[in-house]
Amino acid sequence: MPAYTFEALDAQGATQKGLIDADTARSARSMLRARALVPLLVEPATTSSSGEKTGGLNVTLWGGRVFGATALAVWTRQLAGLVSAGLPLERALTALTEEAEEDKQRNLMASLRSEVNSGSPFARALSQHPREFSPIYTGVIAAGEQSGLLGTVLERLADDLEAREALKNKIVAASLYPAIVTLVAIVIVVFLVSYVVPQVANVFAGSKRALPFLTVVMLDLSAFVRSYGWFMLAALVLGGLGIAAARRNEELRLRMDAAWLRLPLVGRLARGYNAARFAATLSMLAAAGVPILRALQTAAETLGNQAMRADALDALVLVREGAPLATALSSKKRFPPLVSMFARLGEQTGQLPAMLDRAAAQLGAEVQRRAMHMATILEPLLIVGMGLVVMLIVLAVLMPIIQLNQLVT
Repeated sequence: MPAYTFEALDAQGATQKGLIDADTARSARSMLRARALVPLLVEPATTSSSGEKTGGLNVTLWGGRVFGATALAVWTRQLAGLVSAGLPLERALTALTEEAEEDKQRNLMASLRSEVNSGSPFARALSQHPREFSPIYTGVIAAGEQSGLLGTVLERLADDLEAREALKNKIVAASLYPAIVTLVAIVIVVFLVSYVVPQVANVFAGSKRALPFLTVVMLDLSAFVRSYGWFMLAALVLGGLGIAAARRNEELRLRMDAAWLRLPLVGRLARGYNAARFAATLSMLAAAGVPILRALQTAAETLGNQAMRADALDALVLVREGAPLATALSSKKRFPPLVSMFARLGEQTGQLPAMLDRAAAQLGAEVQRRAMHMATILEPLLIVGMGLVVMLIVLAVLMPIIQLNQLVT
């Protein structure tokens, strides 16, 4: 039974909004009148796959995603629990619709429920909302429906979403403190150089004595920052925009990502993060029963690094030609050897999903360890570096004062 969003007036003249299940819009209006409501607006709770306005639901969805990464993982976990408990999918979606706290989430779930009630597979209903559910998400759901293990697949999908978000959050947390310290240090140094140092220059402007070398250097640096500071900032902004524009070119982006992987510390971290994501996605798809070639194609598309994505697609070609997965991955040096080693063990034992999942877990743990190690090293280095710079500025300010006191005494 389709769902409709409605806006109606009650007996007191207050506006009521919500969802109602009915066969047609006319039936929905009749049901509203039976509730002593005067219908003002009744529209189907559906959206187009392109995200363009087609009805009432688009008004709430227009302008942003309904589910964030964390909210999607929570919703998937809730749906998995209901389906695994034996509740039919339509009733599970109804329960989640009633429990939704936001109107846009309630409308989205009502749209999914309407599609399912009309006989569409759940994966097809999800594919009508590409902004909310990625092709990987819908592909895994489709495999779960075909195998009859939708509850199990939803549980595994929720695990993957939670693990991916946890890894991302830990990397961000590890890099947040050094980033904040760097930003504060830059602001403090620019303030001292552009404001404090010129005040010292004004104090000693009438003095005929030569200023100390450090003070002269700092005054020259201050003059340069005050004269060309805005040009330097504009150059940085234009450089950032230029890099963003260059990354739109596939060949340039491929070269930039390949160069990024060759960096001493950050490159190894990026390799581990992308490999962990690739292995986890491939494991989840293989466990859901997705054919290995399709699973490889989908897992390759999850890689943010274009160089590693190209290697994964090359491995897909080798597998299509008959090569074992482990051999295909081992020929690509950008992938850590751990991935091909566990893939070989999985192929030999017939437990490829479990072995790939173990590889993803070990790579994720290694990425977390390296990120924390880098943050631990960077934090004291940044603090010491900031202290040295501030000390030089303070010395440049104090040395003329000390010389003046010596002359007075």
